[in-house]
Amino acid sequence: MLQHDRSTAPRTGKQQIGNSPVDVPQPTRRRRPPVIDLSRAPGAGEAWGRPRAVVYLWSACELLFVTNPWQISSRLRVSVLRAFGAEIAEGVIFRPRTRVKSPWKLHIGERTWIGEGVWFHNQDHVYVGADVVISQETFLTTGSHRVRTDMGLITSPIRIGDGAWLTSRCMVLGGSQIGESAVVQPMTVVKGTIEPNRVYGNPVQPGELGERFTEETGGTGADGSGLQG
Repeated sequence: MLQHDRSTAPRTGKQQIGNSPVDVPQPTRRRRPPVIDLSRAPGAGEAWGRPRAVVYLWSACELLFVTNPWQISSRLRVSVLRAFGAEIAEGVIFRPRTRVKSPWKLHIGERTWIGEGVWFHNQDHVYVGADVVISQETFLTTGSHRVRTDMGLITSPIRIGDGAWLTSRCMVLGGSQIGESAVVQPMTVVKGTIEPNRVYGNPVQPGELGERFTEETGGTGADGSGLQG
């Protein structure tokens, strides 16, 4: 499946300097990297978790009742998701233009808000706690690929603790764990673990920015201010 090109250019050459030829280093042409033949890559069907007919039926219902911006009823959206196996507790608000790859692998706790345009690309399970806010256009993906062999699918679950807030346009990668009451700033990529009660962000170089709730401020943050998103 991997194709190689082992050709290289000469590394040295002769050049006349004054009356004497000298060896001058020549640019080395890099070996062409392997290319994976995607026609032979394994498919993603093993991650479906449901028969083909159910997956296709869900695709149609998702378009009509979940992603559809004209369908404004959160209650209907949640009911359709539950009908396909999603575990969604009471009081959850699910806004329009949302997408869910596999509702049977989605678990959401009480009173959680799912913002407009959120995409659960959940080829593995996503566990969202109670009182969580996932803001507009945030993308959660549990899948990756075996990039050095055959591009086969790799999946790992995502876990989000109670009271966390993922602000607008974040990206959460498979295997990530976001602690209780943590806040993720807009456009941040999350990969790994965020400890509880931490403010995490900076899209250029993500890292911890301090505590969300502190004793000195009576539980309102370091300066009592909010975050956009």
